[in-house]
Amino acid sequence: MDYIIGIDVGTTSTKALLYDLDGKIYAKANKGYTLYQNVPDMAEEDPEDIFNATLQAIQEVVAKGIKDNGKVLAISWSAQQHSLIALDKDFKPLTRTLTWADNRAEKYAAEYKENGRGLAMYKRTGLPIHPMGPFYKLLWLKNEKRDVFDKAAYWVGIKEYIIWKYTNVLKEEISMAAATGLLNMKTAEWDEEALKETEVTQDQLPELVETTYKIQGIKSEYAKVMGVGEDVYFVMGATDGALSTIGVGAIETGVLAINIGTSAAVRSFVDEPQVDPKARLYCYPIMNGKYLVGGPINNGGIVFSWAHDALFGAEKETAKLLKKDSFDMLTEIAEKVPAGSNGLIFHPYLGGERAPLWDANARGSFFGLNRSHTRAHMIRAVLEGIVYNLYSVTLPLKEVTGEPKAILAAGGFVQSALGRQMLADVYEHEVVIPDSYESGSLAAMFLAKMSLGLEGKLEDIKKYIGPEKKYEPDDATYERYRRLIPIYIRLSRELATEYKSIADYQREFPDAEN
Repeated sequence: MDYIIGIDVGTTSTKALLYDLDGKIYAKANKGYTLYQNVPDMAEEDPEDIFNATLQAIQEVVAKGIKDNGKVLAISWSAQQHSLIALDKDFKPLTRTLTWADNRAEKYAAEYKENGRGLAMYKRTGLPIHPMGPFYKLLWLKNEKRDVFDKAAYWVGIKEYIIWKYTNVLKEEISMAAATGLLNMKTAEWDEEALKETEVTQDQLPELVETTYKIQGIKSEYAKVMGVGEDVYFVMGATDGALSTIGVGAIETGVLAINIGTSAAVRSFVDEPQVDPKARLYCYPIMNGKYLVGGPINNGGIVFSWAHDALFGAEKETAKLLKKDSFDMLTEIAEKVPAGSNGLIFHPYLGGERAPLWDANARGSFFGLNRSHTRAHMIRAVLEGIVYNLYSVTLPLKEVTGEPKAILAAGGFVQSALGRQMLADVYEHEVVIPDSYESGSLAAMFLAKMSLGLEGKLEDIKKYIGPEKKYEPDDATYERYRRLIPIYIRLSRELATEYKSIADYQREFPDAEN
């Protein structure tokens, strides 16, 4: 039997899934690594740790899933966006991986926002004005880490580095290049003005290729460890955002894909570049005349994890005694609270925020607390705050793509009945949950089939997605959420004037963040 491995290099771990050619999963593996946050705004990872995680994950799924002399035809890649690594002339890292969550370039993003150059950049590249972007990271390195900047022979992201290490081939596919802010979204070539401003040359960047581009042949020592043939194909794949959208079947313009994992996002495909006049959304070319428009959100399930750890320590111990999942227990507690949490609103900006605020200084808050509120209200407000935030990103997306024809949702958040219903109620729209929980890896597998000539059209991925479940909104909650959402949005605007003040305080007194 022949197999394809879809691998997703995420922010906290790498997942590998082993598929047969009909899309059936035979094995899964998940390998984690450390996110270094030693100083305020820093978020780095060791590229060697991530490489080793991919090696171990592939080795595990091959060992667990392949029987009777089966063969892995291809390994196809999904990866986190906006990462940046400096390499020397021998391709050795001069830096750790600066992840999307690294906000140390905030000063330069703020300058570009104030002087108007950021908006001009956005209109050419589709990258919002935010320190997540490698464009702004390069400005920071150029000005504040000049010794490293001058030693760099190449600038790459984590996916390009990993594929180079396996194959000795340095390429970058269009969707990942788009997320750097160095790619002109209309020409799909490196943007001359962006390169001029960062003092980066085309020779320092990988050659651009399509998402279905394949490389055959990997180093023998790695093939041996993984248990695959040296002639296996490596398919470039795409960004996690693009693939998670494709993997739920949200191919047509006007179909919203919502993903709520550790972070979250709202996205839709369009057929030509669409920019938001206020630069609240990104727009990235992906493949075959398709562009992805949307808003990424820092604060998805990670906020639920924070509330779980910070507010419900006793319940965690109780769940252990009862042999229950402690997150399920918290969801059951939240279900007992009425929609709207009795007027308690939570802004979930615990790690700054990208869309819709694009403010690395944003901080979280509860609003409306009174003596009648309990921890149960707080946990429900946390969950509702995540959904309110997604909805506030959807508003500018509607301005660009129109009212949604359908809403498809995936990720850990919607694996609970409460999460699914909350999404349908806030959006006042039917929400469809595809069966493909690992949508990014599934889409990576499908791109490999396209690359190998085994599939022809992107739309054909729908036959691999499996059954869907539909959730209708409960009209009993409409009035509550309709009243609260405008308050939520107005509050975020009012508080924005003080986000920098409190963030500056936390940077001055680092113990305030710990």
